[in-house]
Amino acid sequence: MNIKIILSIIATIIGVVAFFPYLRDIVQLKTKPHVYTWLIWAVTQTTAVAGILHGGGGWGSLNLIIGTFFVVCIFLFSLKYGSKNITKGDSIVLVIALCAVLVWWRLDRPILAVIMVSIIDVLGYIPSFRKSYQEPWSETLISWVLFSVSNIFAILALNEYNLLTVTYLVAITLANLFIFLLCFLRRSFIPRPSSF
Repeated sequence: MNIKIILSIIATIIGVVAFFPYLRDIVQLKTKPHVYTWLIWAVTQTTAVAGILHGGGGWGSLNLIIGTFFVVCIFLFSLKYGSKNITKGDSIVLVIALCAVLVWWRLDRPILAVIMVSIIDVLGYIPSFRKSYQEPWSETLISWVLFSVSNIFAILALNEYNLLTVTYLVAITLANLFIFLLCFLRRSFIPRPSSF
């Protein structure tokens, strides 16, 4: 079996497993996903998957293809269980994310669209960064670590390495690690809520 396929399968398994503790904690009201963050990610990740496929990412895209389904699920869960502390800046980021999709569809500029969604995706973390800073116990740390590990395997599984295939994966890997570190460090300053 091709090593790229093996790496892709590992990335996908880790990626899927990462979502289960997160979903469990949402239902148990321990994790409160920010509704706009997950909506932005649903839009940007779908566009990034198209870019990775367009750029020849091959098996390296499997993790994100399946992950997109879970991102949409978490967005839907966040409508009921999530944080809805929406600022004007959050709304601006959402509008820009939708514009990136139009750049691809209307201008046929996949590289520009992938760079835009990578930047927008990281900007989409801002509501979660803000929430995680204030409420570091409101995130499931193991999921953020596993998301990052999964993305590293996905990068290794890529058939082609270029701006279309690597940019988004590197951006979200670093942002996921930042959320983990932010929550981990802030937990030493903020006591665990009694509801956890």
